[in-house]
Amino acid sequence: MRKRLATAAGALLAFAASLLAAPSAAQAQPQTRAQAPSPAPAGAQATPGFHVSGGRLLDANGEDFVLRGVNHAHAWYPTRTAQALKDIKALGANSVRVVLATGDRWTKNDTADVAAVVAQCKQNRLVCVLEAHDTTGYGEQAGATTLARAVDYWIGVKSAVQGQEKYVILNIGNEPYGNSGYAAWTSDTANALARMRAAGFRHTLMVDAPNWGQDWSFTMRDHAAEVFAADPERNTVFSIHMYGVFNTADKVRSYLDRFISQRLPLVVGEFGGMHSDGDPDEDAIMSSARQLGVGYLGWSWSGNGGGVEYLDMATGFDAARLTAWGQRVFSGADGIKQTAKEAGIFGDGGTTPAPAGCSVDYRLSDWGTSFNADVTIRNTGTTAVKGWQLAFAFPGNQKLGSVWNAKAVQQGSEVKATHETWTETIPAGGSVSFGFNGSSTGSNGVPAAFSLNGAACAKG
Repeated sequence: MRKRLATAAGALLAFAASLLAAPSAAQAQPQTRAQAPSPAPAGAQATPGFHVSGGRLLDANGEDFVLRGVNHAHAWYPTRTAQALKDIKALGANSVRVVLATGDRWTKNDTADVAAVVAQCKQNRLVCVLEAHDTTGYGEQAGATTLARAVDYWIGVKSAVQGQEKYVILNIGNEPYGNSGYAAWTSDTANALARMRAAGFRHTLMVDAPNWGQDWSFTMRDHAAEVFAADPERNTVFSIHMYGVFNTADKVRSYLDRFISQRLPLVVGEFGGMHSDGDPDEDAIMSSARQLGVGYLGWSWSGNGGGVEYLDMATGFDAARLTAWGQRVFSGADGIKQTAKEAGIFGDGGTTPAPAGCSVDYRLSDWGTSFNADVTIRNTGTTAVKGWQLAFAFPGNQKLGSVWNAKAVQQGSEVKATHETWTETIPAGGSVSFGFNGSSTGSNGVPAAFSLNGAACAKG
């Protein structure tokens, strides 16, 4: 996955021993708010977009928002991004963490490129978490750069994200220390936050843990309150990466509970179903995240190499060929489809997350082992629908083929179709149409039900 996630055996032992100092799942009470972090200073201007309050991430409408998405390696696969974001959204995600390069280790993603990524995220109604990757494993990884250099990068591309605080979260630097030199994480992170604010960034800022993101030393856990207080806007979210260190439910829950009990906002910024440094307990990660209302962003959509190809969710960036890991993240228990909720901010500008009324006409031409379907979506409401996803289930053993005037992905019998740019808007009283072909075995038929942006539609 273009980076090393190293954990020494001694580190794992240190983690296990240190759990004695952490609150157990039984001890921690997420509802107890006795150690609330300091509020923003009196007189501070209201944050224009995402912001932290009471240990929770809120959107610009003041609504609680829980990240549910995946990582995409844009820095190394920029030509894949447009389709990847469409596919990730079609599978139910509400957010995507996008890998960017500062130019210190990998080819720089410049201002124009970052602006294009933000626009594509917004078009797909995805909250965009942008991260600078060149800091990965600093102090241990050759070529890695400092958090200070990452701040320089953000200042250099500021115009691409300025004014996008409602839609964009800035992850200052990925896994900013390896397994050496990490004692400097606290001061370096505090300084990075201060510089970002001094440069005029009003966004929610995300900071990664040291130790290749896994914080086995508990440096981030034990100094998070101090770092949070170093942000003049008190608008920082902490990010833990859960791989081999987090190989039991107790370790997962104990770490998350410590932040919840202190009312400090935390997200699992990366995690996998397996890894060469140990076997993470992905079931515990996802179930605990659901129970505690903690966000998660799985690693990663596609393109992993160097022996960790098993972390690909889609084989060859093909949404129709999800791996077992991809199926687990999107469709499994406590997965994205079950738990993701689109950010309320995408209801702005005349768009309608849930249309007031719709009907669907599904015309089937069946030839035994193959078929065509022509689908017309009618907006029977009084407000235009801008940006849509139509969901339905095949009634038999059908397999999706080519699609026109829309994009579509299939998981089992479930199909989700999303608009193309030229079919994005369904006018009030108007309609859009798309079609597809496919193959089938056994009897074919019309799907029993349809939903548009989560709202049930009548059958036309």
